[in-house]
Amino acid sequence: MNVAVTQDLSVVSLIANASVLVQLVMLGLLLASLFSWYYIFRKYYSLQRAQRQTDEFEKAFWSGGNLNELYQAAVNSRHGSGSLERIFESGYREFSKLRRPGNDITAVMDATRRAMRATYQREMELLEAHLSFLASVGSVSPYVGLFGTVWGIMNAFRGLANVAQATLAQVAPGIAEALIATAMGLFAAIPAVVAYNRFAGDVNRLATRFESFMEEFSNILQRQAAA
Repeated sequence: MNVAVTQDLSVVSLIANASVLVQLVMLGLLLASLFSWYYIFRKYYSLQRAQRQTDEFEKAFWSGGNLNELYQAAVNSRHGSGSLERIFESGYREFSKLRRPGNDITAVMDATRRAMRATYQREMELLEAHLSFLASVGSVSPYVGLFGTVWGIMNAFRGLANVAQATLAQVAPGIAEALIATAMGLFAAIPAVVAYNRFAGDVNRLATRFESFMEEFSNILQRQAAA
């Protein structure tokens, strides 16, 4: 008797015996969890690479190297360069193209800043890619799981409508089936929320570093143009 109850209340058995709608909810949550873990690992390594590339370029830039040499290195390694290096490349290319005798320094610097800002926006879009998916999974999954739970409990009690005397043994399997949907919703949501908060903080810190660099680099170029 006890063995039969254990088998009936196993997770696999409960999922298999759940209603079709609850099974679809569980399947959706499972897919959301798998995709979120895929993006979590992918975003983790991409942000680690972005931080490393930013550190390396800042070290090379502030070591006093020649700007022309840094620009040529950025152009030659364009496919392997980091976000900050591409921002530098776009700004210096625009500055070199417009810096001519007689050109207004203010206009040259405005164009240089616009070029860097446009590249900055593209790089930030790449760094923020898939963060909205993690945010959506983290905020929506618990409610989707709760919907599956409510539907499962409704079915469990509807099945008792024609029963003269309901017992806990009759209600327990249906409620257990329904609660698995809530558990799966939390399983999908919690890692997504933690990862989103971590990655959003990393992206914000990189954005601050990029903006500070653009301001400092603009000041350097303006001093060169005025010399």
